[in-house]
Amino acid sequence: MKRINNFALWFFFIIFEEIVFSIAIFNSIKSLGYIILFSAMFAAILHLLTSMKRKVSIILSYIFIVIIIGIFIAQYIYYNIYQAIISFYSATNAAGQILQFSTTILETALNRWYIIILFILPIIGFVILHKKDKIKFEDVKLRQKLITIIIGLTLQIIALIFIINTNIDEIYSSRNLYYNVNAPTITANRFGVLTTMRLDLTRLLFGFEEKNTLVTGEQTLVNQKIIDDEAKSEEIEYNSLDIDWNNLITNETNSNIRSIYEYMSKQEPSKKNEYTGMFEGKNLIVFVAEAFTDLAIDEELTPTLYKLYSEGFQFDNLYTPLFPVSTADGEYMTDTSLIPEEGTWSLEKVEKNYMPYSYANVLKKFAYSSQSYHNHTATYYNRHKYLKGMGYNSYLAKGNGLEKRMNLNNWPSSDLEMIDVTTSDYLKEGDEKFLTYYMTVSGHLQYTPSGNKIVDKNWKYVETLDYSEKAKGYLASQIELDRAVELLIKRLEEAGKLEDTVILISGDHYPYGLTLDEINELSKVKRDDTFEKHHSTALIWNSEMKEPIKVEKISSSLDLLPTMLNLFGIEFDSRLLMGRDILSDSDSLVIYSNRNFITKYGKYEALTNKFEPFEEVYKGFDTDTYIKNISNVIYNKYQMSKLILDNDFYRKLWKAVGWEIN
Repeated sequence: MKRINNFALWFFFIIFEEIVFSIAIFNSIKSLGYIILFSAMFAAILHLLTSMKRKVSIILSYIFIVIIIGIFIAQYIYYNIYQAIISFYSATNAAGQILQFSTTILETALNRWYIIILFILPIIGFVILHKKDKIKFEDVKLRQKLITIIIGLTLQIIALIFIINTNIDEIYSSRNLYYNVNAPTITANRFGVLTTMRLDLTRLLFGFEEKNTLVTGEQTLVNQKIIDDEAKSEEIEYNSLDIDWNNLITNETNSNIRSIYEYMSKQEPSKKNEYTGMFEGKNLIVFVAEAFTDLAIDEELTPTLYKLYSEGFQFDNLYTPLFPVSTADGEYMTDTSLIPEEGTWSLEKVEKNYMPYSYANVLKKFAYSSQSYHNHTATYYNRHKYLKGMGYNSYLAKGNGLEKRMNLNNWPSSDLEMIDVTTSDYLKEGDEKFLTYYMTVSGHLQYTPSGNKIVDKNWKYVETLDYSEKAKGYLASQIELDRAVELLIKRLEEAGKLEDTVILISGDHYPYGLTLDEINELSKVKRDDTFEKHHSTALIWNSEMKEPIKVEKISSSLDLLPTMLNLFGIEFDSRLLMGRDILSDSDSLVIYSNRNFITKYGKYEALTNKFEPFEEVYKGFDTDTYIKNISNVIYNKYQMSKLILDNDFYRKLWKAVGWEIN
């Protein structure tokens, strides 16, 4: 038997890894043709790098095989935890942070051992072929090297020809994904993991200006004159400000800023409603609570959270979709009503920007003090820069002072203890208004007594429950949040500020430390892995609320900021945000990082192009057109969110209009 050509070995090895990944993650092979064509160039490069002296070639081959298998396994595990493709930016900037979740990584790998084995199989075959001397390990002649390069380049060019000639009018066409749009999950589904990573690396190293042309056909595009006429005839008030968009567009020389103006000029602002100004002038305490969802609300185990739900706003159809940078992206969406920029850390980029609608900057105009706290590392995800950019007067966490007040050496640290040692900062005598922001950590995985100090502390409350260990552990972790809020309410009451304070609690993402089966143990309804595991809630409560307000409208964490601005009677322009006031009559839209969506009509899965209506839609409903329209809406929101962040847009707008920057 002849020896196997080195190039053929690499070629089929890469295709095998790509196929395993596609089937394991996407349950299909979307574009095997592209995977084959692009794999040839990778194989050609590896062939050249391992066509040297025999001993050197063998050593390099083993190294490259292990690295490539490691890449696929890492992406596979990361996707199973975060539902995203890890970018080079996140991988290089969060290496130390990732190690903190080694237990989760190991557990995910062990739970999917059969897929991991499939990824590893080629190295076993390689060892066997090597031992039997069936692979060519030799320094090939220049002519053969040139032929290999030509083969790789030819197949690469063929792939690019197919890409260039696809319909560019489709947002996520192959051409747009390759040249104009940054959508890693869809790109990996279309071109494979290695090509997606190659594109990500070149964009990181050489820069990438994502196509920002507004797509049309979306249902939220309206005629401003119609809105104005409607407002006059029906005396409807909108959450909007007096902005001369035409003048701004005409005089703007920066194409990116002009694109944002054009987009916003066509958006319909949300209407003011019966809840506008309901909490005007009150204090505000905001919790972005680690892994908090409706699963954590239980009358017996978490009576305080249950009290806030049963007496306050009841958002029964709110979702917190997980985005690639998990907690950081979840926090960013909740705080800014902007979609996180892919391939980077949006939290980090806020530092030098003007964020007029952050709670701190909004309430600063009304002489509120503002303080923020986090019972974990101060610099985690560069949160110290983020909160400064958001306008908070102070920030305490581990490493910049909070460790002097409480024990921050346990993992995770206590939310209850954080409340205990911080309330004196803002619950002072006098009428000074305050805003307090807490990013909690007690609800963090692992949800086992042996790996989590908070779970161990509260295990006695859940030990006898008829759930699996980790399901009980999750509840134990949320008991700490419940006790923290209970103490907070007690301190507010003692200070005589309870009636004059609003508490907002929302989660950063679903508890991805639980499997879907474990989530369903705690859930009252059956949840799927695509949409419903991200089902959550938010608690908005004030002790003076006479009865609960049930809100069944579909919404997401992106909508919380405009909802709170409306409740506090803040004058703002809702067109400048990507979310909408949940309490208004604006259309519902939940956006997922892989471009899935939920609206009042149904759920759409982008990777399979499957639309599941909630019920029989109205006569004449065109599903294909509707999907295209909403996909256009989502694309534009992604683009505008990125341009707003990258161009410090709000500062430019405020200066152009002549508004004061506080």
